Amino acid sequence: MSISPSNIIPFKKTGKQFVFEQIHLDIARNATDDFNLFHDKKKWQKIANNPFNGPILLGFQLEALIEDQVKKHRSQEKHIVDRNLLFSNYHFNFAGAINPGEPFELDIKKTRQDIKASTVSNRICIKKDRRLVLSGQKKNSASPLYLADADFKDLGNLATLDDFSFVLDQRYFLKKKYITTSNAKNFLTGSLIEQSDYIDEVEEKINFPEMFACSFISCALLEKAKVENLDFCKNPSVYTQHKISINLELNQSLKSNDPLYILVENVPFGQSTQLNCYGLTQSR
Repeated sequence: MSISPSNIIPFKKTGKQFVFEQIHLDIARNATDDFNLFHDKKKWQKIANNPFNGPILLGFQLEALIEDQVKKHRSQEKHIVDRNLLFSNYHFNFAGAINPGEPFELDIKKTRQDIKASTVSNRICIKKDRRLVLSGQKKNSASPLYLADADFKDLGNLATLDDFSFVLDQRYFLKKKYITTSNAKNFLTGSLIEQSDYIDEVEEKINFPEMFACSFISCALLEKAKVENLDFCKNPSVYTQHKISINLELNQSLKSNDPLYILVENVPFGQSTQLNCYGLTQSR
């Protein structure tokens, strides 16, 4: 069984077909400490009323592949200029899931540049068996499109805060992780991405993909659920939507062994609850 990210098959002239195997899923979830039972090759069957016939791929695993493919797509469009667009934004809706071994089509539409609004964007969809799995867009902008008003000046020195704790009058759950090149390379490989395109110690190249730091959100949410005594078999959960804004300058400044502080906030949203998640470095 090959784990080479070069196993890509042209598909219908509009997109590319990819296939993840179980080893890719295991590598990606190990690199990000994602212990959701939906991804577990042994425990997925213990989930009550599980609609998926087997373990399913990570959302951030698919989004990392999208990030890489959009980068390649834009590199072929010489008229696109995205200088000074310091934020990378993703908005995805999940309509289904993908099991290891299932081929799926990733389709990236023509890049659109809006000079007046200072944005560069691509529409994206993923389908399997002609059924929609994911739809949305990646958009680069001069300012963040989501949670732009967040302010954490009252947190003080992040290093003094306790891991697995609720901070600022119980408003946020805090989970501390560390950025490492080894985990990043495994995350890239598990996402069908050539790791040397981003990290190559011989060439002194270390560029963490945008989705790597974001991928630790899953671990933070699961750790919060453990603290709250959630039964992962009786009350499972999966993502239905992601809205993400990434500060590219901050992401590019990351170094191996840098701490990453993830804050999770529960916000009432209609009849349900929305989870706002923030990734902070010590410099914020």
